[in-house]
Amino acid sequence: MHRKLLAISLAIAVSACAQMPNMAPTVQVPDRIKGPANESLAMIVAAKGVQIYECRASKDVGTAEWVLVAPEADLFDPRGKKVGRHYAGPRWESRDGSTIAGTLKERIDAPQADAIPWLLLTAKSVGAEGSFSKVTNVQRVSTVGGTAPKSGCSSASVGQVARMPYTADYYFLAAGTHSALPYATLVRGSVGSAEGY
Repeated sequence: MHRKLLAISLAIAVSACAQMPNMAPTVQVPDRIKGPANESLAMIVAAKGVQIYECRASKDVGTAEWVLVAPEADLFDPRGKKVGRHYAGPRWESRDGSTIAGTLKERIDAPQADAIPWLLLTAKSVGAEGSFSKVTNVQRVSTVGGTAPKSGCSSASVGQVARMPYTADYYFLAAGTHSALPYATLVRGSVGSAEGY
């Protein structure tokens, strides 16, 4: 009887540990894009979507260039469930209505060729109280893709739009402990942004 109870208790404990979130970052964040010392990792969300570019006339007469217009991506939790979206602003919006707006603070080239830069952005709440409302800084790391097209933009094609696929991990930082925020779990962003954030 005691062995049976012990086996059941052990199985429950192992199962609970297996479901506990791993809040360890998936990459070493470079010093230039680290957040303030008084903040800790609140959550990691994976993004999968596109960086939207438009061919626009450049300052040099008769030439054109690809210009970032906005990101458009879905955000996912560790189990692959959609928990929000990322769009122009840049903004990150949770399914609970909480929304943060970001302002670029620092950028570095991505270690992977043909990937959008890694970023540090300050964030402020611009929506309802919820899972994203306490986030004060956002790091974009582990980027794949999302860079502007290498060709196809000329004075004859001004106005043309290109939607470039990308994946990234967004590390949400907040003062205090991360356990107060829902979705405080690790999501590996193999699911990727240009400067569109």
